[in-house]
Amino acid sequence: MKIVYYDCFAGISGDMNLAAMIDLGVDADYLRSELSKLPITGYTLKVTKDQRHGISGTKVEVELDREEKHSHRDLSDIESIIDKSSLNKSIKKTSKEIFRRLAEAEAKVHKKKIEDIHFHEVGAVDAIVDIVGAAICYENLKPDRVMASTIELGGGFARCSHGNMPVPAPATVEILKGIPVRKGSATFETTTPTGAAIISTLAKDFRDQASITIDRVGYGIGHKESDEIPNVLRVFLGEITEEKGLSAEILHECNIDDMNPEWYDHLMEELFRAGAKEVFFTPVIMKKNRPAVKISVLASPDLSEAIKSMIYSNTTTLGIRSYSVTKDALERKFIPVDTEWGKVTIKASYYRGKLLHAKPEYEECRRIASEFDLSLQEVYQTINTIIERSGISK
Repeated sequence: MKIVYYDCFAGISGDMNLAAMIDLGVDADYLRSELSKLPITGYTLKVTKDQRHGISGTKVEVELDREEKHSHRDLSDIESIIDKSSLNKSIKKTSKEIFRRLAEAEAKVHKKKIEDIHFHEVGAVDAIVDIVGAAICYENLKPDRVMASTIELGGGFARCSHGNMPVPAPATVEILKGIPVRKGSATFETTTPTGAAIISTLAKDFRDQASITIDRVGYGIGHKESDEIPNVLRVFLGEITEEKGLSAEILHECNIDDMNPEWYDHLMEELFRAGAKEVFFTPVIMKKNRPAVKISVLASPDLSEAIKSMIYSNTTTLGIRSYSVTKDALERKFIPVDTEWGKVTIKASYYRGKLLHAKPEYEECRRIASEFDLSLQEVYQTINTIIERSGISK
């Protein structure tokens, strides 16, 4: 399974992310070419080499023409710019998801409707380049999963269009709810709202420990120099080769009989984004024969507070039951195989060295079906035939 892992020991910003992606291997000229498909002008993407605390990497600057420096746009303006571009559908979708996450956070912080939010820094050309550029790089690398460490937020105060704001900015806090963070390693803003929106949209798994076979490493150099920490975003590209064994987990549960059913889908998505390993809903009967739903969430102990906060914030429950459990997992290997549509990851599971199951990853099959206008069944049948012939299933 192809993994992009963000090591955010010094936070993340839009320009640091672009720099890390280029340093990781995304061609800068390809990025410029894709960005040129946007109906915007008035900027130059400057890519140079730099270092912080002896760590060498890539630095990106979005240099603006003078008349572009004070552009204010709302969400509909930005979505129109993206929709009018000749970028592919996937890049457009990811770009708009990131911007919408920003808009929702700003609307909540300023107590306004999302359509009434006029972005200042976020609506300017440099932020559009940072965010759409992030979607372009993600599409170029095509990872099966994006993971990230605990995110450093920094400290002190930052200057913005509203005046001096405490670090982290209120919008950054809102975006990163349910995601593990820390602060105080530096006395400046290490994670910007744009950076927070990018990482919270792309990453589905947040943990400080992950078993990855590293293929490449990229270093994105931040603009600010600091004696406190190296202002660098480090990103790994590699493979998760296997997962197995016993692990200590916490199971969080609650019963709900008074919540809008439409909210459950959003809750599940947010819980997985916060790092939950399993989320499932079970129909139950409560007192007075009332039909209800039992919410069950399995997560590592270090995420307990984040998971409980997510449940309380997104449901009508008044209490949560938490149990310590032991999870016994089969050994799993993620094996890339060649197909007519490119490489596809096969998930194989073993018990005491004996193969039990081998199947393609669903998300990759769904992407192939959509991209090549095929039925999902046809994709599965073709790949399963390849598995049989490869000897993986023997």
